[in-house]
Amino acid sequence: MAYCYILYSKILDRYYYGSTELNPAERLELHLQQHYGNKKFTAKVNDWEIALTIKCQSVSQARRIEAFIKKMKSKKYVASLITCSEKVNWLLKNV
Repeated sequence: MAYCYILYSKILDRYYYGSTELNPAERLELHLQQHYGNKKFTAKVNDWEIALTIKCQSVSQARRIEAFIKKMKSKKYVASLITCSEKVNWLLKNV
């Protein structure tokens, strides 16, 4: 199983987007434990929480969705994804 996920930090008031083959909760723990290094973006704070998880059919689909979200460069778009399942369904069908 592959996932695209969005994390949110209240302290930074920022989102982080990623894709993984791990369970998103496990991946979050790795971010919180600074498994990926203490200079990485997610290492700045330790209050990350999962805002959205999108279950994908393949790793390549998860990465395409992640890239699409990053390309949008819009906090408003990400907030709308979190609250509107129709937009998530559109991503799964079209990206």
